[in-house]
Order: sequence, then C-alpha cells, then structure tokens
Amino acid sequence: QVQLVESGGGLVQAGGSLRLFCVASGRISSIHVMGWFRQTPGKQRELVARITSGGSRTYADSVKGRFTISRDNAKNTVYLQMNSLKPEDTAVYYCAAGVPWNYWGQGTQVTVSS
Repeated sequence: QVQLVESGGGLVQAGGSLRLFCVASGRISSIHVMGWFRQTPGKQRELVARITSGGSRTYADSVKGRFTISRDNAKNTVYLQMNSLKPEDTAVYYCAAGVPWNYWGQGTQVTVSS
C-alpha cells in the first residue's frame, strides 16, 4: 500500500513559479509510473505530467516547456516544478501512482492571479 501526500501549492502571480511535492509513505522505487493531475470545478481531471521509473517523462501540451516533473526514489518524493504560471493553470493538483492510477493524494490548491 502506498499513501501520497502533496504540498507546495499556494497563490502566485502570473509569470511566477511554484514547486509541488508529493511524498509517498511506501517505497516508490517499485512503482513504475508516477504523475501529476489537475482538476478545476466542472471539468475532468487531466494528466499534467508523468514519469516512469526509468526517468521517461510525458507532459500535457499545455504545460510543455514550463513544467518539469522529477522523482527522487531515495526520498520517496516526486516533484513538479511549475514556471511561467498562467491563470489557466489554476486548479487542484493531485499526485498519483501506479498503472492504472491506483493511488492518489488529497490534492493541493494552486491559484494563479492575473
């Protein structure tokens, strides 16, 4: 069993940066895929970025070039570095793990003001 806890969200002005953290209670080294999703009211949850145990990364088109996902298996942590933030990035961001996405965190709010 793996439990995920996100942190690092907050309020930032457009053009600013935030770094999200996802700490796993178990060993994430055995989990092949981890990712970050986001959701706004009335919309489906969307995949923002994912990273495999081998370090292969995939990003949504809307965040390419601005967001970077990384993982540190020794620290059981996955990161999402978000730069050049836009108001449309405002959402609750969720960390997820496993294929299919078996494990989810509780979410952290990111608000980008214009």
